[in-house]
Amino acid sequence: MTYALDTNTVSFLIKGEHTVVKNFREKIIEKENNYTIPYIVFYEVMRWLDYRPSVALKLLSKQFHVLFDTVEKGAAMPDSAWKKASDIYVGLRQSGQLIGDADILIAAYCIVNGFTLVTDNAKDFCRISGLAFVNWR
Repeated sequence: MTYALDTNTVSFLIKGEHTVVKNFREKIIEKENNYTIPYIVFYEVMRWLDYRPSVALKLLSKQFHVLFDTVEKGAAMPDSAWKKASDIYVGLRQSGQLIGDADILIAAYCIVNGFTLVTDNAKDFCRISGLAFVNWR
């Protein structure tokens, strides 16, 4: 199984949130599952770290340097994911339940690749049919 980590999950890992760190160890390290950080999530996390350049946060982020170094970030969004994102957008807009573009792109990436999204944002992601997600918090 491959887990795709959402921005809030990576943030919880960086901050050392106990339950998320425990689940990461159990589900990824001990069970030898794969994980990925979608490019959009990587961008959102990096802009957050760059915007808040406190020394403590930078030091904390270095603890999880391996999180970014060991993950496969090189997989680009295939054409099918862009089409899926467009379909998701249209469906959500027609139903009056639109969510942010970044979340739509993350969901499409997970659906077409068969990844399970790890997120604390069930409120938005539950609107997307075909998306497998879990909350480690």
